[in-house]
Amino acid sequence: MSESLFDKIGGEGAVDAAVDIFYRKVLNDDSIAHFFDDTDMDGQIAKQKSFLTMAFGGPNEYTGTDMRKAHAPLVEKGLNESHFGAVAGHLQATLQELGVPEELTNEVMAIAGSTHDDVLGL
Repeated sequence: MSESLFDKIGGEGAVDAAVDIFYRKVLNDDSIAHFFDDTDMDGQIAKQKSFLTMAFGGPNEYTGTDMRKAHAPLVEKGLNESHFGAVAGHLQATLQELGVPEELTNEVMAIAGSTHDDVLGL
């Protein structure tokens, strides 16, 4: 059986570190931080860690709302292509900062990109 992306990037510790760094970048970006004004960030971080673990082929314990439904209120507040791009850029920068090899970063970014239409309600 081939090793999952979750295992290749370093498992739970790597996902935890990536999500923590990622949200620090997102919350310091004035173009997107306001979307998180009313968000319980501890809960959001836990959901994101669980979601990425599942998306990367790790143990599936994600119980959150589906992407389209979860982001619909943000779309109503103006979430658009530029915001999606900013978030994706922070994810890529986080992976590079953590020294994730380019091949694995590309896999992660492809998974992130696959959420585009649901996140933006398209």
